[in-house]
Amino acid sequence: MRIIFFGSGSFGLPTLHALIRCEHEVVAVVTQPDKTGRGHHRHVNPIKEAANEAGLTLLQPANVNDDDSLNELRELKAELFITASYGQLLKQPFLDLPPRGTINLHASLLPKYRGAAPIHYAIWSGETQTGITIFQVVKKLDAGDMLAKVTTPIGPHETTGDLFDRLADLAAPLTLEVIDGIAQGTLTPEPQNEAEVTFARSLRKEQGQIDWSKSAAEVDCHIRAMQPWPGPFTFLRIDDREPERIVMTAVEPLDFTTHEALPGAMRISDDGELFVACGRETEVRVEKLKPAGKREMTATEFTRGRSLSQATFL
Repeated sequence: MRIIFFGSGSFGLPTLHALIRCEHEVVAVVTQPDKTGRGHHRHVNPIKEAANEAGLTLLQPANVNDDDSLNELRELKAELFITASYGQLLKQPFLDLPPRGTINLHASLLPKYRGAAPIHYAIWSGETQTGITIFQVVKKLDAGDMLAKVTTPIGPHETTGDLFDRLADLAAPLTLEVIDGIAQGTLTPEPQNEAEVTFARSLRKEQGQIDWSKSAAEVDCHIRAMQPWPGPFTFLRIDDREPERIVMTAVEPLDFTTHEALPGAMRISDDGELFVACGRETEVRVEKLKPAGKREMTATEFTRGRSLSQATFL
């Protein structure tokens, strides 16, 4: 089949590389326009670089749904569109172009976690497994019939960044299976169960702030989910000083504590280990953290030489 690939971030990169090597023909790659103007540093677009290295036709329309863009895509006579973190709303005239339809690579087990941040929300919610779903794109957000899934466990220490990379790699062979199935007419689309739908909307920076009133397990899930962005942060308050912003990068949840303390209260063991009280009579042992403007360090490095007897995390 003749295929056009649409993607803008690194999530679709393993799939694009696999498509370039397969028997089907990638007739063009479409990605977001380059960022320009004041305040924009050079932005490396891995999809653009891969397309250029492979000598593929590259398109970067500001709006893929406008008439000029639709005409350009129509002239390429592609049979199938594949999207992966492309970043533009796709309207019906666009979806009507390819005779074999448009398929999307989504980083969750649909119908759970429709939306922009499925990996974040799966970890944040304490899921023990997730995966990739490839589905037919329709106007409604992530609601089309499912064509294939692959499932993988979520490791107890995995962050969103870790899982992102694994899922991107899993998507590539699954995509090749799906497009072969489309070409051969052997796939049976499966409708999504609307009763099981959940959403994973775009995150805001302030959602990175840790809520110490949650249980230790919930705090750990939140800390892992918010890495690398927006970053899991808290504020260290000592007496009347200006609170210090701290990014927590790794904790170990403990499902009980013998210390009666309000959430956010800290205690330091004789050997310098740092513990923070959480909700439901639990606590976490801090493994790594990063004070504002400083490098990441272990908890014992952080506590060494600091007076923290009256300190709490907000």
